[in-house]
Amino acid sequence: MNEWIDIRKDDRHVAREREKARALRKSAWWRQQLQKGVCHYCGRQVGAGALTLDHVVPVARGGTSTKGNVVPACKACNSEKKYLTPAERILAELEHGAAHSGETEP
Repeated sequence: MNEWIDIRKDDRHVAREREKARALRKSAWWRQQLQKGVCHYCGRQVGAGALTLDHVVPVARGGTSTKGNVVPACKACNSEKKYLTPAERILAELEHGAAHSGETEP
């Protein structure tokens, strides 16, 4: 996969959305998400204390801090995801799978 991804973030957008994320983390809705103790990405039961708030579409890539764009994630999945969007994650998984199965690109 190409390691270079053009990211042009708007610092005001990032600051505004991070402030909204801080408020969202204090909400009853978010506490309910944490109480399930399950990572959105790997599906493992890790407990509420091991989960962090992750933006599905990263704030630096234009994502927002809304209930539809934040999920509980374990540290490993959150670190692995980095700044990738859902589509980029799928492409990376497909590329990784093709490389391990011995397939060649057309």
